Amino acid sequence: MIRLSLIALLLSGTAALAAPQHAQPAPVAVASAVAAPAVAAPAVAALPSRLQLRPEIHLARDLVTFGDLIPGLAGEAAATAAFRAPALGETGTIQVARIVEAARMAGIVREAGDIQSQGFAQVVVTRTARRITAMDLEAAVKTGLQERFGVDARIFALAIDGGAPGVAVEPELTGDVAVVDLSFDARSRRLQARLMVPGSTAMRLKPLRISGQLVETMEVVVPRRLIARGETLGKDDVVVERRPRDGQGSEIIGDARAAIDKVARRALLAGVPLRSGDVQREEIVGKGDLVTIVYEAPGLLITLRGRANEAGAMGDVVSVTNPQSKRVLQGKVSGPGRVSVQPSAVGRVASAQ
Repeated sequence: MIRLSLIALLLSGTAALAAPQHAQPAPVAVASAVAAPAVAAPAVAALPSRLQLRPEIHLARDLVTFGDLIPGLAGEAAATAAFRAPALGETGTIQVARIVEAARMAGIVREAGDIQSQGFAQVVVTRTARRITAMDLEAAVKTGLQERFGVDARIFALAIDGGAPGVAVEPELTGDVAVVDLSFDARSRRLQARLMVPGSTAMRLKPLRISGQLVETMEVVVPRRLIARGETLGKDDVVVERRPRDGQGSEIIGDARAAIDKVARRALLAGVPLRSGDVQREEIVGKGDLVTIVYEAPGLLITLRGRANEAGAMGDVVSVTNPQSKRVLQGKVSGPGRVSVQPSAVGRVASAQ
């Protein structure tokens, strides 16, 4: 149980605020002195002989106690509330001088020198929280559309006006975001919603309201990482995601099989949808390479050497030339350095020798 102290009555009448990190002209209320009824001060004699401040603390509640700030305190001294914590998910600072003065005025210590800070001038206080993401909000809205309007929104994405708001709730809450109110115009696909996380005091005091529009999406293949030019893409290098259809174009690759085992024709950025011109099959015959020209039929096998006039991957049709006779043949790449010709070309194969 947290014990309320004399701090607010002894300090100026109004709660002083600690400076939040990355402060703006209008700071959020963090680490302020706690206004509380007067109670007896804890006995100083029971405290450790030397007190050391923690340079940084993380806590889930909205009050910072002296026990949070000073390790080794016990009993009423540790439970005495000293400052207000930052807002959920925020980080603030408390000047060491303010902590020492508050501890002295609350009867935790007699002299300012009884607390040591090990050279740092402020204590960093972080209020832990669960962050509500854009995916959480979209999932809640889609569920609400299905339940209330019978809309199957799986092929749509939610474009929130102004972007997804930053929302933090109590860290112990694990329930899904729920829709409280929802309106939807099927023609324009615009909607307005009020959402909350069940049991959240923060969202009950400040309800979350959003507006936005459903946009049609399509499946696209995107690299998980930077792919260098000439690198072969594996199944772990790409992922299929849904992206807004508008502006994607007709060359977008939507099937991972069309990208796996292909070679990058240029450097491919992580997260950027792949287009058909970004990858190609791996060339196993290079332009100008010496290859084996093969004609094979029941009871007959003819091979001769030739030079590829163009590069090709497995299954590509390429032209090859016999360097001696200068005859040109068309064949299909059937393996590394190997080109197979069709039975109709047997006469030309014989004459090309």
